[in-house]
This record gives sequence, structure tokens and C-alpha cells, in this order.
Amino acid sequence: MTTAPSGVSKENLSARPRTTCRASWLGTLDYSTAYDLQTRLWREKLNGRAEDTLLMLEHPPTLTLGKSGKLENLLVTRGELASRGVSLFFTDRGGDITYHGPGQLVVYLILNLASHGKDIHRYIYNLQEVVIRTLADFSVEAGRDDRHVGVWVGEEKIAAIGVAIHRWVTMHGLALNVNPIMEHFRLINPCGIRDKGVTSLAKLIGRDVPVKDVAQMAAGHFSAVFNTAIEWVAAESL
Repeated sequence: MTTAPSGVSKENLSARPRTTCRASWLGTLDYSTAYDLQTRLWREKLNGRAEDTLLMLEHPPTLTLGKSGKLENLLVTRGELASRGVSLFFTDRGGDITYHGPGQLVVYLILNLASHGKDIHRYIYNLQEVVIRTLADFSVEAGRDDRHVGVWVGEEKIAAIGVAIHRWVTMHGLALNVNPIMEHFRLINPCGIRDKGVTSLAKLIGRDVPVKDVAQMAAGHFSAVFNTAIEWVAAESL
């Protein structure tokens, strides 16, 4: 398992003066609309006109292929995807192919890492820590894999992480499987990984949990891990 980056305590993984971050629950939003919103906020952040922001949402059934992705990890034809109502997008985050859909918490982060240590390794570690602490609230013990980015429960991935960073401002983020349509993961080699499985919170604890409830819990852990105060705002105010 991965250890904390040098100089980062387990209690406070960012150890900086406290900042403020706004968070918004967007409900179900299609990928194109969410990407356009991310891009606008990202540009505003680059120009110093926006606060750090967490966008928390669900997507309709969607596959995204990152910059280093390979179409060979898509295991069905595009026609079959269309017949199943699953969209496919080529995007500018890191990583390979990933599934998003109902029952999965997606968190997009527009953050200025100049206020969070200017350390990409630590940033990824902290994102993992937010998920690990959220799952611990349900008595699920999760961890890291030195070979694969994400969060794992044993040999099964429960959360994917893929980011883009330009001039220390982040886009994209993480996807936590709360109670997604698990059969949709069979359409791909998730994140390009062929020898490991995928799991969900509902599968592990034997009951469903509203995604919005998990979002609120994750925001609380984000506040602690990133040493930032969360301010919830309406989507219309973004």
C-alpha cells in the first residue's frame, strides 16, 4: 500500500492555512454540459475570478476515454453502445477508459494547487484519502495500489481517479461507485486494467445509499483532508 508523501501527516494531509471551497450538488447532468461547466470555471480560476469548487453529480450512462486511453479497451462496438443508451466521449483527463452512470458519485474539482502544496503526487494521494475516509464511515476498509491509481477494496476497484492540471489549476477528478449499473463495467476494461475487478459500496454493505448523502459525507472529508471550509451553493449561482 502507498504511504503518505514525505512531510504529510495522517491527521492533516495538507497542513496549510485554512481556505474556502464552494461545493454544489448538480444531480444528474450529461457529460457535455458538465464538461462545459468545468471548462468555464477552470478558465475563471486561471484568471483569478473564481473560488475553488467541487462539482458533485451523477451522469447518465457514459464512457470517457482519457488522453492515454486505448480504444481496444472498449469491448463492444459503438453501435452496441448506442443501442444500450451509453454515450462515449474522448476527453482531456489522464488515464484510460472509465464508466460513469447513475448510482456513481462523480466529483469534479476546480482547485488552485498553489494553495494546496503545488504537489501533484500529494494531490492524488489526498483525493484517495477523501474516498478512503468516506468508505470508512460505512465500515469499508479501502486502500491504495502502488501500480494503479484509484481506490481499492482488496483486488477490486471502487473509485477511479483521473485529472488534468494546467498552471496548477485542476479539472476532472474522481468517481466513486455507490450503486451503479455494474453490468456496464463489462463493456470495457476499466481504466485499461484486465486482471482486477470492480465493486461498489452497495455490494459491499448489502444496501443502497443515496448518492447525494455520500456526496455530503465526501465533502466533509474533503474539508478535513484539504484543510478547507466548505460552502454549499446552488447550481444556479456557479
